Amino acid sequence: MDVFTLLTILVAVIAVLKLRSVLGKDADGGEEQRRAERQNAERRRAAGGDGGKVVTMPRRETVAAADGPQGPEVAVADAEQRMLTFAGGDATIAQGLLKIYQYDAAFEPGHFVKGAKQAYEMIVTAFAEGNRKTLKELLSREVNDEFLAEMAARDKRGELIDQSFVGINKADIVETEIKNGVANITVRFVSQLITATRDRSGAVTGGDPQKIREVTDVWTFSRDVSTAKARQSLNWRVIATQEP
Repeated sequence: MDVFTLLTILVAVIAVLKLRSVLGKDADGGEEQRRAERQNAERRRAAGGDGGKVVTMPRRETVAAADGPQGPEVAVADAEQRMLTFAGGDATIAQGLLKIYQYDAAFEPGHFVKGAKQAYEMIVTAFAEGNRKTLKELLSREVNDEFLAEMAARDKRGELIDQSFVGINKADIVETEIKNGVANITVRFVSQLITATRDRSGAVTGGDPQKIREVTDVWTFSRDVSTAKARQSLNWRVIATQEP
């Protein structure tokens, strides 16, 4: 093999080695780029991206639009449906409940009725037992005065109430109102009681200590929801009682 041929082969080998070196670097770099793209795509998908599009931060006006009409509209629509469902399709009751909800977003009619039932049992039992402290906590001043007057007259007659609270069959909201930030909800209670009136000697003068009696009462509960400070108090007070 002459020197020329040997030089030619050597140049070819060096060219091949350089080409492989360049291609190898490009391949590695391309692989790294593809790996980075895959990682970016996975991060976008995990973040709820849109199939590979770049996720950009919203502009100020876009944020305002999202927090403005869209959010509250969805919340109000959901609240309207919940109130309407609770009201059994009665649009008037549902609208009244929704107005209260608009003042107090924590208001739930189901929770209210549950609390109203508990309050009803406590008040009826406290009245029968002459528990003035409990009545004062749950009644408005005017209603409490009426209850106290009735109990005073009962004591003057020497009467005692022998009562057992059996349970509440129904508790339905029949009227709602909000005026000057004060919410009023009227509830019709249908309960079962065993009640008898006894004189000083213990003789039964009214009612029947062995018979369950169905009683219907219509009470109005009230709560101030006009301000954040007022809404800190979750207590509803009975402001009116009436026969059905």
